[in-house]
Formats: sequence, structure tokens, C-alpha cells
Amino acid sequence: MTGRAPSPESGVAPTWVLLEGTSDVAAVRALRTARGVRPDSEPCRLVDMGGATNIRRHLQAAATAHPRPRVIGLCDEREAAFFVRALDVVTPLHLDSVERPISVDDLPALGFQICRRDLEDELLRALGADGALAVLGDVGLRDAFAAFTRQPAWQGRPVLDQLHRFCGTTSGRKELLAGALARALDEGSSPPPLAALLASMPSP
Repeated sequence: MTGRAPSPESGVAPTWVLLEGTSDVAAVRALRTARGVRPDSEPCRLVDMGGATNIRRHLQAAATAHPRPRVIGLCDEREAAFFVRALDVVTPLHLDSVERPISVDDLPALGFQICRRDLEDELLRALGADGALAVLGDVGLRDAFAAFTRQPAWQGRPVLDQLHRFCGTTSGRKELLAGALARALDEGSSPPPLAALLASMPSP
């Protein structure tokens, strides 16, 4: 977990933001920083769950925390069912009155936003091929990407598909690029799931 929760004396429920992995944390932190929230003053806990399958364990941790936090999050479309099953069993404090069972379609209204494919795909589509390639240049990965696109399996494929695969080909690259791609976004061009998540996060 990262970020600091408000003290019990503040009278404000802490907020935990449940994220699937380190790249999601890097992107959300970059976007929050761009909006003036410094990491050392971040009032939310950005929780790296180590995969969507761990959502139930983190919800249970929230349910036993004191004070009990408000819980929101972000997931990939293909992982949304894990969130639904966990939320049907473990109820965060602010969702006590929500009718069960819930569905995937209910998740955004409950504070859990869904990326169409995954976070990297959302960022790449928001920036477009030219914008994403400019980011690769900024982080010194244009030559590595050019070499990747010469591989027979990826020659002639759509650039955004090539970029999406390239993000995950080397350890640490996904986290590096998620943060860099997020920093390159204009405030008004955040993908809808990220924009909705950011809008629901309190400021210091």
C-alpha cells in the first residue's frame, strides 16, 4: 500500500484505491501528481493488490481496518467478475445498503471503474499512436520498439497493438510506461475509467 490515510481525528473516512498491479499504481500516481497531489500528501492509499484475484483479501482487510475505509478501485474488463464475486461476499462500509447480488454493470456506480481491455490499452488509445511513440522517445525506448516491430510475429500489425504488447515484454517496462503515458495525457483527455476514478478520489 502507498499513500497516507486521514487520521481518525479528521472525521473523514480514509479511502483505499484497489488497483490490480504496479503499473496501475504508477499511472494513478502520475495522474494525481499532474493534478497537484504530491505523493507525500496523498490522502488515499493506492493499493497494489498483486492481481485482481486478490480482491477479496483486500476487501476483507478493509472490513477489519479501523477506521473502516471507503473502498474504490479499477479493474480490467476480463477481471471484473472477480470484483463482483468478492463484493457479493465482503461488503465495504459505504456499500452496506447496496442490493445483492450485483452485476458487472453495477461496478462503476459502486466506485469500481472498468478498463475496456486494460489500463495500458486505455492510455494508448487516449494518446494515439503518435503520442505514444513520442513517449517512447522520451523514455529512450524508440530503438527497442523498432527492433520489436521487426519481429516476424509483429510485422504489419496495427501500431497500437504492437505498442500494447511491447509494454509487457520486459520486466519493469509496464510500470515505467504506464507512468510515462499517464504523464503525457492532457487533463481533459484521461480515459473515461481513469477520469471517473480520479473524480471520486479526495484531495488533501
